Amino acid sequence: MSVEPRIVPAGVADAGEILTVQRAAYLTEAQHYADPFLPPLTETLAEVREVLTGPTTVLAARLGHRLVGSVRARPDGDTAHIGRLSVAPDQQGRGIGVALLAAIEAACPAEVAVFTLFTGADSTRNLRLYQRLGYRVVAHRPDPNGVRLAVLEKPVVSSAQLGP
Repeated sequence: MSVEPRIVPAGVADAGEILTVQRAAYLTEAQHYADPFLPPLTETLAEVREVLTGPTTVLAARLGHRLVGSVRARPDGDTAHIGRLSVAPDQQGRGIGVALLAAIEAACPAEVAVFTLFTGADSTRNLRLYQRLGYRVVAHRPDPNGVRLAVLEKPVVSSAQLGP
């Protein structure tokens, strides 16, 4: 029997655990791109705390008392910028990332019409996941260190659009 994670709003007290999981999760990405300076790896505890006190929504996945994942969304007009989707390496492949993404989308304000996020353009596993969940690549751009990123978007489907 598998235990489902609880997805809950994150608070400032979660900052250290979020940073630990984030760094562990993004380490593989950094090795794939041979870039130790990916922003999720260089973000400081103070920066995570600042995010947790601002307008960004941050959710955490917990198994018991253990934080095993997190994700952020920052609304900007009719767009929600989703980022830092992180799942502890020993918990990846168990649906936690999918649950976090669905929860952060649901937590966004009603005026949001499109979700946007980015991942490494060569991160085929991430791209497959996002595309399976309705995201489409709309552009490519380099990050500040020259790593090629894929920018993805997903339109919000309202209940009115779904029909009866």
